[in-house]
Amino acid sequence: MTMPRHVRPRAFTLIELLVVIAIIALLLGILLPALASARASAKNLICASRMRQIAIGWQIYAVDNDDISVPAQPGRYADDARNVYALGNGDQYRPRWFAVIGAAAGFDAYANPSPDPADEHNIQVDGSEVFLCPNAPDWTSTRNYAYGYNHQFLGNTRFINDNPDDGFINFPVRTSSLHTSRTVLAADSLGTAAGKPESQRTPNRPDGSRDPSLTAEGGHGYALDPPRLTINTDYADRRNRAPEHRSAPHSRHSGKANVSYCDGHVESKTIEQLGYQRAPSGAVDAQGDQATNREFSGLATDEDPSPVYP
Repeated sequence: MTMPRHVRPRAFTLIELLVVIAIIALLLGILLPALASARASAKNLICASRMRQIAIGWQIYAVDNDDISVPAQPGRYADDARNVYALGNGDQYRPRWFAVIGAAAGFDAYANPSPDPADEHNIQVDGSEVFLCPNAPDWTSTRNYAYGYNHQFLGNTRFINDNPDDGFINFPVRTSSLHTSRTVLAADSLGTAAGKPESQRTPNRPDGSRDPSLTAEGGHGYALDPPRLTINTDYADRRNRAPEHRSAPHSRHSGKANVSYCDGHVESKTIEQLGYQRAPSGAVDAQGDQATNREFSGLATDEDPSPVYP
């Protein structure tokens, strides 16, 4: 009787193993960029959807307030009692435009509003994800913020000559006077780092603190300066009204910025398509000869922002 021989299982040879590893690496090389692209597209869609909701909130505010566009931020009065405003879930010291929109539309920007002047800049935008950009998840303070408002043309409630007795720079603005489908409401914002060369820009400060060198991305991001400024117009940072401290959109979605318009639609555009002009250093010019405010003025024509010192 012949005993059956024990057959040893055949193992991979080194060459076969290397071939398998090479195939896996090739598949990963094909799939990972596709996954990264899909992830970027998903974030872009989330951002666009949130900006669309913000635009609807802006419209709701106008309906509830006699056709008046949302003010960017109330001017600062000497009497601090006049600087506190009621939002949907509490009182806030000089609330920014997005908080006012949230109160009108029912999605609060702040979980815990504060009437304390000390909290004006560092309070966190933590009430609703609508006001946060998924590509800038840490840009959450009320000063160093992800979305910028077309403050100069839609409601600049800072004071002429910095004097409350002289009235507002540009307020009220009637929404019925606007060419809404061609008027920028808000956009992904780079803040006042936009006026500096790209090599000089530094990371955002999500705690809301002021960057003493004024190079931090997102600084004063809540205010979006139009493409073309003049010597006598306002800037996002009222304490530093100068071309090198201008704000502009942030091209953080595959080289483009998401832009919401007053009629509620959202587009993805380069800053050049919006009318901005960039220097070779990457700095955004404040008074470039090719810059135009057509997308911002509300009239679909190139107009100067209102002057600070008439």
